[in-house]
Amino acid sequence: MGCDKYVNVFGVNIFATQNTPEDKLSHAAGILAQYLDNDEDGIPDNTLVLSHLVSRRVFIIIPGTEEEMEGLEMELVEEAGYHFGQDLYGEETKPDFLVDGKINAPDGHYYDGALEEILHPITDHGYANAYPDVFGTRRGSILANCMDNARGGYFEKVPKGGPKSGYPAAAWYHYTDETCDYGCMISEYIYWALTSILGTQDFPGRRDALKVEWELNTRELVKTGDASVYKLLTDPQYKFPTNAPDGNYKPSTFPVTVVPIIPIEDGD
Repeated sequence: MGCDKYVNVFGVNIFATQNTPEDKLSHAAGILAQYLDNDEDGIPDNTLVLSHLVSRRVFIIIPGTEEEMEGLEMELVEEAGYHFGQDLYGEETKPDFLVDGKINAPDGHYYDGALEEILHPITDHGYANAYPDVFGTRRGSILANCMDNARGGYFEKVPKGGPKSGYPAAAWYHYTDETCDYGCMISEYIYWALTSILGTQDFPGRRDALKVEWELNTRELVKTGDASVYKLLTDPQYKFPTNAPDGNYKPSTFPVTVVPIIPIEDGD
């Protein structure tokens, strides 16, 4: 089984299967575009980050379901030169979640998976490589230090014995997935922090739904409870989005974007 649909957003590819609804593919493309061009002037906000994404041939793949993902012939994608990918399932993509600035969620567990899964490759392969000392997914980066503070200390693996899912009492980020290594923990941390700052985690029931993993689900809570990461993610030099993407991308102009290609060594 392969991918029959394709969209290119500023040089970043989205592949989808026939079972992925058109509205969900279009929504994912809009989310990606708004993360990269948040002011919607038709020009990517951070061309250095975009250069790293394009140079690494970063892609997003959207099967209809998680089960369908297991049947995809991913070796064909790799043979075509695409090695840095992120999966997003059609069933977790919810175009109705955020419409005209209003969150539509029947309960605290309802969320648009595109807001998370499309952000991960942008931070992991874009920001982490554009600013390795700041956003690198390794111990010692500024972002990693922020995370260590949020987890109540440095932990290579999920800790045991603490009162918050094994973490110390002082922690407000306590992710417990044993398959998630230290770098993965950083990816999840920046996702929680940025989307909370953008306001997409701020709706009735959400805080209770997240508290086992993340306690600061609003912009104000991040600002007061995790001031270091708030300052980092709102620093204008890095050009993170300031408006929550809703997938309804409407650029004011359509200029030609030239993206410098960065030489990438194998495995980098």
